[in-house]
Amino acid sequence: MFGIADYGAFVAAIVLFLLIPGPGNLALITSTSKGGIRGGMAATLGVIAGDQVLMWAAVAGVATLLATYPAAFNAVQWLGAAYLAWLGFKMLTAKPGAQPILNIEPRHYFKQAALITLLNPKAIVFYMAFFPLFVDPARHQGMLTFGVMAATVAVLSFLYGLIAVLLTHHLAERMRANPRIGRMLEKVAGVFLIGFGIKLAISK
Repeated sequence: MFGIADYGAFVAAIVLFLLIPGPGNLALITSTSKGGIRGGMAATLGVIAGDQVLMWAAVAGVATLLATYPAAFNAVQWLGAAYLAWLGFKMLTAKPGAQPILNIEPRHYFKQAALITLLNPKAIVFYMAFFPLFVDPARHQGMLTFGVMAATVAVLSFLYGLIAVLLTHHLAERMRANPRIGRMLEKVAGVFLIGFGIKLAISK
């Protein structure tokens, strides 16, 4: 199909990767709990936009460039780690009733999620290694093949985000009756964001 070897396996692999906990998932859940369905869907679109940039950067060979210039790779890696840690710290130190860390305007949720996604240079390397696994050399159709793969990732990410947002919104409505639980979950999210930042910084 469009030069993709075993399209079903490709879809299954993307769904599996979407289910793995990470900064993007955490941003999506936090945005929904703070901004409702609009905030969550804006964050979902932000993650998709960031992923598309990284995927096409991988196709363009940015991974090779980063491998050739390790300093550039490390700089982006540390920047991403610092950004995640900063968000986590803000959540941990937020006082009850304070302004939400993620702004209520949907465009801010979009930017927040897109930045979290973009500031992970290892995703470029991942896509650079992942895409060739499902490319059929005998039927490869150039940019069309990569375009279908990128579109598939975008559609699956949107559907996953929609389901996650609706579930999170449903749970958030119940938690609003007990603000203490909401504050506790925000602290937990902050700890995880700091943890993701540390992991990104020390991983090789």
